[in-house]
Amino acid sequence: MLWIAVLAGNVGTWMQTVGAQWLVVEEPDAATWTSLVQTVTMLPVLLLALPAGAIADVLDRRRLLMAVQTALFLVGALLTVLTALGRMPPPLLLLFTFLLGVGQALTLPTWQAVIPEIVSRAELPAASALGAVNTNLARSAGPAVAGLLVAHIGPAAVFALNAISYAVFALALVFWRRPPKKGPSHPERFGPAVRAGGRFVRYAPAVRRLLIRVILFVLPGSVVWGLLPVVAHQELHLGASGYGVLLAALGVGAIAGALLMPRIRRVMSANRLIVVAGLSYGGALVVVALAPHEAAVGAVLVLAGAAWMTLVSRMNATLQLLLPNWVRARGFGIYQVVFAGAQAVGALVWGQVAERAGLPVTFVAAAVLMLMGTATVWWLPVHEHDDADRSPAVYWAEPHIMLEPHAEEGPVLVTAVYRVRDDRAAEFVAAMDAVRLTRLRTGATRWGLFRDGADPVRYFEVYQVPTWEDHLRQHEGRLTGSDEEVEQRAVALAEGPAEVTHLLPTDKDD
Repeated sequence: MLWIAVLAGNVGTWMQTVGAQWLVVEEPDAATWTSLVQTVTMLPVLLLALPAGAIADVLDRRRLLMAVQTALFLVGALLTVLTALGRMPPPLLLLFTFLLGVGQALTLPTWQAVIPEIVSRAELPAASALGAVNTNLARSAGPAVAGLLVAHIGPAAVFALNAISYAVFALALVFWRRPPKKGPSHPERFGPAVRAGGRFVRYAPAVRRLLIRVILFVLPGSVVWGLLPVVAHQELHLGASGYGVLLAALGVGAIAGALLMPRIRRVMSANRLIVVAGLSYGGALVVVALAPHEAAVGAVLVLAGAAWMTLVSRMNATLQLLLPNWVRARGFGIYQVVFAGAQAVGALVWGQVAERAGLPVTFVAAAVLMLMGTATVWWLPVHEHDDADRSPAVYWAEPHIMLEPHAEEGPVLVTAVYRVRDDRAAEFVAAMDAVRLTRLRTGATRWGLFRDGADPVRYFEVYQVPTWEDHLRQHEGRLTGSDEEVEQRAVALAEGPAEVTHLLPTDKDD
């Protein structure tokens, strides 16, 4: 039920984009206006996805989605009425497009975080591929339907159906009876939650590497989404229906890629897929630039759609496996910031390049950038860590303290004293470097490892956490099974467990 509802929403979103871009395609400076539609669609995601992820990790995700879809329905209905009345100049259209993008910014990380509540961890890669099928069915059907509606009725009909799609999603959420879930004893506050999400990604090397790969692919790849309506109108001399067919070709390729994903995942590593997808997409851009014929462009757009879908779906599934539940929506918020930022900046830049150098030069330049980014996979490979345990692990003993610190009191200094024989010292220090990342990912802002000058077998791990509440969250579920394994490897090299102390700030009146 939810998958079908999301399909309806995705179809509506693609129809909205086609309707908005075609509404301005005959304006002066059409390349700039059409690329701006793409930019303002993605800009809210760039600005708001991380705060939206924090909200989704703090609030009830189902209720949040219901409220957002209701608000989007109201905005879409007003857009429809004003367009039907002929009161939709390009600047106002961009404003409404921005407002709808705000709703998408709130929806995307929240929905991604909901998926693991519906399927098991083992099914996440398949669920991600199914989500890609959803997106690309919409990409195939939405533009084609929108092109027909624009050609025979007008953009107002497209905007009306988009508004209805939000209502469909909201209704499906009403009927979703989500099993009750026990959350943390104290919900996180918004500001600390945002900062915690940023710290996690900063100290998660595998996540950072994945985000870089997304930028290197999406930045040049966005030229298609930003300038395809101009290619259809100026180079191929097609109408709205023809443009819809070109976008449908992208969607058909994406669906074909999604159907092949299980086999691709078995025979092709993520890094090899990056190379294949980059070469395929870059080659398609060259054909669009040098062979502006409808049949040739349509054929290579099928290839480009398959390359785009397979790579984005693989990155999405990998991220699902890398993120623990407590920070999942925030992690996807940052992913959406990176994805949308690359797409928005790319669309704006390619629009300006096209205005000054023409469409062929723009597509060739994007192809060269795509191939250069693909070549960096040998220096910046993606690490999937399929076997990592991201489930919560509550294995720390309760802190034994005589004081009653307030939740917001801090900073808190935690020390752990280990005794390590000299013959194990080098191995212990190396193991503690991995422990450092677990501390910083889950709340610490500073970390250090020191050796006692008077007693060289004693090692002091010292880290600082912003508040007592942040440290309690480390005790209550931010740590994962993988974090426990990392810590146990270090502890195994010491002579017994560490002696832990908690140092609290003194009263300012003392």
